[in-house]
Amino acid sequence: MSFTTTNNPCTHCGACCASFRVDFSRQELLSEGGSVPDGLTVDLTNDLCRMRGTDHAAPRCAALQGKVGERAGCGIYEWRPSPCREFGMRAPLGLGDEACNRARARHGLAPLN
Repeated sequence: MSFTTTNNPCTHCGACCASFRVDFSRQELLSEGGSVPDGLTVDLTNDLCRMRGTDHAAPRCAALQGKVGERAGCGIYEWRPSPCREFGMRAPLGLGDEACNRARARHGLAPLN
């Protein structure tokens, strides 16, 4: 797997990647000068796109690798879109915010705080 493995639970949990819809500006696409690979997205409007798989009844981002809660991570971590970069940033490193802990609960994982 190409994701970073550290003590940061955000790099090996994956619960958020299998819980939420991820919409972002088309300007973040590789073809538009950004870094998110176009093939992992679907078009929404002229201005917005979505990470493939995040709008399913049981969401799972197309970039997610591995098994949630055990060894999971983003296959494009360095190039992930802004909603993914901003997720959980309101909490100190190692502590989940409310959305993080909701995602973890959906997958039977204990909260981080």
